[in-house]
Amino acid sequence: MKPHVNYHKNSTTHLVITLLLAILIPVMQPDPVVAQAQSSYVLIPMDDGQRNHLKAYGVMFQHLLDGNTGKWLLNYRGGSFMAPHTDEMVHTSRVRGVTVEQIPAARARQIIEQVERSNVNMSVVELEKAPRIAVYTPDHALPWDDAVTLALTYAEVPYETIYNEEVLKGILDEYDWLHLHHEDFTGQHGKFWAAYRNQPWYIRQVRDLEEMASGMGFDKVSEMKKAVVWTIREFISEGGFLFAMCSGTDTFDIALAAMEIDIVPTQFDGDPADPDANEKLDFRNTLAFENFEVTLNPAEYRHGNIDILNVQQRMAEVDEEMDYFTLFNFSAKWDPVPTMLNQNHVSSIKGFYGQTTAFRKETIKNNVVILAKSPGRNEAKYIHGNLGEGFFTFYGGHDPEDYTHRVGDPPTELELFPNSPGYRLILNNILFPAAQKQEMQTWLLP
Repeated sequence: MKPHVNYHKNSTTHLVITLLLAILIPVMQPDPVVAQAQSSYVLIPMDDGQRNHLKAYGVMFQHLLDGNTGKWLLNYRGGSFMAPHTDEMVHTSRVRGVTVEQIPAARARQIIEQVERSNVNMSVVELEKAPRIAVYTPDHALPWDDAVTLALTYAEVPYETIYNEEVLKGILDEYDWLHLHHEDFTGQHGKFWAAYRNQPWYIRQVRDLEEMASGMGFDKVSEMKKAVVWTIREFISEGGFLFAMCSGTDTFDIALAAMEIDIVPTQFDGDPADPDANEKLDFRNTLAFENFEVTLNPAEYRHGNIDILNVQQRMAEVDEEMDYFTLFNFSAKWDPVPTMLNQNHVSSIKGFYGQTTAFRKETIKNNVVILAKSPGRNEAKYIHGNLGEGFFTFYGGHDPEDYTHRVGDPPTELELFPNSPGYRLILNNILFPAAQKQEMQTWLLP
């Protein structure tokens, strides 16, 4: 016999169950607003747990470029970044292989409170706007690469290239941050004459620069370069940020010190250098260096004595495995600028050479901050200072992951070095101008 079904009773039961579910289901399901609040921040750790330190800078840069803001947590887990959660930021991080942590607002507040405690060497810097980046470089290929453009490209940070004509036409007004590609601002074509004067690339470089100088009304390449460095100097004094490596550092100041002097030998410009040039150098307008001498020998592969002396002897005395430099530890709360520039997951970094490898301490001005030096040696690797309302940073050496990079060597593949601490120093500089402008003015060095 089939059981009897009371349709009326079942209908009533069904109605009750339906009403109960209508009440209970919204309670059981998470509120979208609450869920968002529970994971409303993205933390980009920059300690040893980060899979790709270099691309992490690009993720933060893109976040700012999209119109968002963020925080730089100085000395917290290697200089981590934190920002309000966006799906785009999380997606970009995953695509680029960058480690991120999605954290609730309560945890974000705890981190900020921890960083802001008076008894810890940490600080919070507000990042507001991605800087507009320009790289000063010729438009033709050279037989060497440039560490900064390698870093920017790998980190996927957008930049534009400019050169002499654009600088002298006033284009720097459109940018916040400028990098000087491996360059010789003295007009001596890198002092490659002795070794490479018969090479096609060298002949082309000389021809192009001479035609460029003539086309803009200059008698010599050195005169054009002097006009360029003075224009860049004004860019800094009016609030710009300058970063340079290798020979772009000391030759910049040498050109400023020799504004009224001919320091270029006959082999480079057709007439002799002033034999009394070293007695006439004027250090009042230089950025970082003073009391140096220039080299008037065209066959000597160095521009002066700002760079460390006798590189070959140094290489013979210092084993590559023991060659390193150490980052200074600054007060994050009282010295946020050098602290920002030194953020890293290690304190000691392996050394590397360049046409200008490191700076002799005797030639560094007293108001310039030494950010890193080689222990036991009277040299600085990484320095920083300000001019007017702007800042400059000089970093000795050519390629942080190629100990003795030479002309014609292939470029470094940064896919092999995603956690390079030496390259991190370069990328610290691109986010430095993104710091809150109002606070930046209080950080100007005396």
